[in-house]
Amino acid sequence: MSAEKPKDIREYKTWLKEKLNVEISSREEAYYKTVTARIATDLQASDFWMQLIESLPEHHDVYLRNTGYPLLILRERKPIIFTKPFESFLLKTYRKNILENKNWPKEPQDGWILPSNWYSKINDAIRTLIEVKYLDGVEFMIEKIKSSCLGRGIDCEAYLEAREEGYYAAHLYIRQNFEIPRVNWDTERVDVSVELQITTQLQEVIRKLLHRYYEDKRRLSGGNEIAKWQWDYKSEEFSAAYLGHILHYVEGMIMEIREKQRQKEKMQ
Repeated sequence: MSAEKPKDIREYKTWLKEKLNVEISSREEAYYKTVTARIATDLQASDFWMQLIESLPEHHDVYLRNTGYPLLILRERKPIIFTKPFESFLLKTYRKNILENKNWPKEPQDGWILPSNWYSKINDAIRTLIEVKYLDGVEFMIEKIKSSCLGRGIDCEAYLEAREEGYYAAHLYIRQNFEIPRVNWDTERVDVSVELQITTQLQEVIRKLLHRYYEDKRRLSGGNEIAKWQWDYKSEEFSAAYLGHILHYVEGMIMEIREKQRQKEKMQ
């Protein structure tokens, strides 16, 4: 197997076909859309999802009673289930198989990510977003969702993410078993991870600003290039990234002021 890495998605598709006998065609894309749509539909009908939706107003009220501040932007707003676009999904397999593969040209430590297994190996093909108003609301929601999963015997892992590009959020991965169609239209059961992002209202604004350049420029570098945008103060990356860091700091200061006010009220 050649040691030269594919340089882009086009070369990656060629490499998959020539080296691993895997063809990424319009048929594969259509099948992906069918599978992810089926998982999203089944998730929406699941006990876990319905309980999550029903519990959000209650979590909002508990947080409000405890802090005097609202948890959610709109108490009754329901999260939306999204499916990852196929090109973004394929790009992630490119990163995992090629750019971030420390064993190259051999397979990654956990094996190649291919159509035969990628629904169980890629953890964010199905995802949703919960926006809270304040920074401490992120960890509040993490604990509530983890507790719910524990009570239902559902695997749940949570990570607090802080990127140098100025993006801050919590990522929870809920792993459940879903029935999905096979290519021959039979069905099989697969363990799939669903991503729940929890972030503040301000950080979600920054995420949308960062998304375009992060997808197109940063991810394809595979983490191997020296980032120079930190010195290019005229660039979009510089403005969006450092605004993200500044807002995160401001949100922390808001929490500190809230806590000082609470302590002051207790002493009166």
